[in-house]
Amino acid sequence: MVDTLRAFADEVTRVAREVGTDGRLGGQARVRGAGGTWKDLTDNVNSMAQNLTSQVRNIALVTTAVARGDLSKKIDVDARGEILELKTTINTMVDRLSAFAAEVTRVAREVGTEGKLGGQAEVLGVSGTWQRLTESVNHLAGNLTAQIRAIAAVTIAVTTGDLTRHITVDASGEVAELKDNINQMIANLKETTGTNQEQDWLKTSVARIFRLMQGHRDLATLTSLVMSELPPIVSAQHGTFFLATDADGSVTLERAASYGARLGNDAPTRFRLGESLVGQAAWDKKTITMSGAPPDYVKISSSLGSADPVNVIVLPVLFEGQVLGVIELSSVHEFTGVHHDLLEQLKEAIGVNINTIRAASRTEGLLIESQRLAQELRAQQEELRRSNTELAEKAELLARQNRDIEAKNVKLEEASQLEERARQIAVASRYKSEFLANMSHELRTPLNSILIMAKLLADNLDGNLNAKQVELARTVYRAGNDLLHLINNVLDLAKIEAGRMEVLPVPVELSELVGYIESLYRPLAAEKALEFTVVIEPDVPASLETDRYRLQQILRNLLSNAVKFTHTGSVALRIRLADRSEVTRSALRSAVRRIAFDVEDSGIGIPADKLSLVFEAFQQGDGTTSRTYGGSGLGLSITRELTLLLGGELKVYSEPDHGSIFTLYLPVDAGDVMPSSTAAADLRAPSEPDEAAAAPDELWAEPVEEPAAEVPATGEPTRFHGEKVLIVDDDPRNTLALATLLEAYGLRVARAEDGAAGLRALQDADDIALVLMDVMMPGLDGNATTARIRAMPRYRDLPIIAVTAKAMKGDRERSLASGATDYITKPVDADHLLRLVARYVG
Repeated sequence: MVDTLRAFADEVTRVAREVGTDGRLGGQARVRGAGGTWKDLTDNVNSMAQNLTSQVRNIALVTTAVARGDLSKKIDVDARGEILELKTTINTMVDRLSAFAAEVTRVAREVGTEGKLGGQAEVLGVSGTWQRLTESVNHLAGNLTAQIRAIAAVTIAVTTGDLTRHITVDASGEVAELKDNINQMIANLKETTGTNQEQDWLKTSVARIFRLMQGHRDLATLTSLVMSELPPIVSAQHGTFFLATDADGSVTLERAASYGARLGNDAPTRFRLGESLVGQAAWDKKTITMSGAPPDYVKISSSLGSADPVNVIVLPVLFEGQVLGVIELSSVHEFTGVHHDLLEQLKEAIGVNINTIRAASRTEGLLIESQRLAQELRAQQEELRRSNTELAEKAELLARQNRDIEAKNVKLEEASQLEERARQIAVASRYKSEFLANMSHELRTPLNSILIMAKLLADNLDGNLNAKQVELARTVYRAGNDLLHLINNVLDLAKIEAGRMEVLPVPVELSELVGYIESLYRPLAAEKALEFTVVIEPDVPASLETDRYRLQQILRNLLSNAVKFTHTGSVALRIRLADRSEVTRSALRSAVRRIAFDVEDSGIGIPADKLSLVFEAFQQGDGTTSRTYGGSGLGLSITRELTLLLGGELKVYSEPDHGSIFTLYLPVDAGDVMPSSTAAADLRAPSEPDEAAAAPDELWAEPVEEPAAEVPATGEPTRFHGEKVLIVDDDPRNTLALATLLEAYGLRVARAEDGAAGLRALQDADDIALVLMDVMMPGLDGNATTARIRAMPRYRDLPIIAVTAKAMKGDRERSLASGATDYITKPVDADHLLRLVARYVG
């Protein structure tokens, strides 16, 4: 019994210790040999241990699952008493945790995943931590809902163009950063949008006013338009427009238009530069702004009342730095920045239109003057033709007189005969020379005005002429040059006939001559799609001795005609040694070396019955008024005479519709000249015999000269800085042309109508930097006036440029001897004159 009790006690104690103390569940008491009450006790202990083990393990299983997040398990073991209460409590906890988790999951899914804002977790019967957790989740969802809805509302407003909204909901962390960024974005967008709207308004307003100003040709209309349109745009209620006028070198600002102004007797209408803010703005060429105008400065009034302006702007109207007017505006409001920008842009645009109208007015005046000069020129051309006819008659008369004198003096002594002939020739030569000088002056003086004015218009320095007007001016310029060439041809021919043409033999390199010809005629041939070749045969000497300029003139005439009368095919120049048999006069076939210049073309050719006419002055192959090719018929006549002067000979071979060959023969050495009274020539069609009778020879119309160069439309002209030039000339047309030219390039001009007036002008002014002195003037001519100026010590170094239209031998030397610094002939080349002026006043 004792052993059994001891064993029972040990087992019960072990099971109690393992289960109750050590927490090792599942233990069972085993007592061998126990029966009866001890066995029942053992079974009760084991039953208690078993129940406790299953209950605790079930509780542990559920709590472990809960701890792991599994809320699907509950305590299902049988229990009673406190264990049952514990079971119920734990199962209730699991249910509430499941409900809490489901609500939190639902809210998280709706808010975080599905985007359904405003959701709240609803868990009944929770308190303590679970209630706080539920409230935290709901607070989180509520804050997130409020923040996102606030951001959405503002962004929707921005999308619809409403930039007045801002996000005002409380936020922190990244949401606060997002809130601040969106608010900053709205502010930036509002500022940018405002700026863009202002710029759009600015561009639209400038374009509108600029468009309205286009096409007006009257300054009164333009200023009225500006004052009716500009003040309302910048919210001004009062304004005046002053135009700048230049009278006698003094700039005055005169009121031309107004807006909302009360114009009484006390309202000023004119200001000088620097006078009042209007004159000061014009003087400084800067905008003047005045804020807070004092009382009684000006009243902005209507029929119902008046008010003082808050802001006043005085705006100079400029064009290329020149003040053309001043606009004054006042307003009862402050002018905004965009208003200032608009006014600054418009002052240049308004200036451009004012300058355009004034330039158009000046252009019309110049065109009228040009037309008048052209009419005078036509009248002078008619006078020239009559004079030429008279000259021819007088020349014929002189020739008959000379023949009569020679016949009467045949029986006189040889010395007396030669002396008398010399005297008669001298008289005739002097008469022709004086006539040529006077005609040169009478023709070149008006032509000088035409060329200078036409070139000024063609240069279009102010850029105010359209393309058609520039082309018209160029046409006038080219026509004037053509007339100049005609005058030069007539004078050259007359000089030759009068024996006043001189030659200056110098060594002429053929390679340089070829380069000169190539540069002139290859472009002309290319324009007509003609083949152009120049060939020098190997045995030709490298140079010949002759007058370089006269040889160039002859070849230019021949080649110009070849290009002019050839429409398809080729033009060629061949330089070779001439065969002795080619020269017409047999006396020259032996010793003299000659160079032949062959000018060959595939052009229209010359009929055989016209060969004897084309070398005569004023004669052409087609002399009708309906002829295809224009010209005076002087070029080949001059070429024939120049060939004679150079000791040469001309031959022509021609066949209609098959072209022509003109051959110029010149001696290699200037001493080996051919005997000349007429020009040696050979005029033959290809079918005629080799020894055709000599006759005048050349092509059947005058050459197309190259001195008529295209007037450049643009360039970099010489610019001056207000230096003063005195023009002394009795011809007002010439004075006007020269003054217009010089003033266009920045010079000031004083004028005197004769030599005495020029001397007085010099004595009255101390700022004259240079004098342009016309040589031919009535009374005190240019040379005498120059000599008197040089006699005054203060003007010994004053630059004086002599200007003459006579251009006869000795004229230059006489002008320089009288004290002229330099010399220039009419028609004056504008660029050459400007270079001379720049040399002496720079």
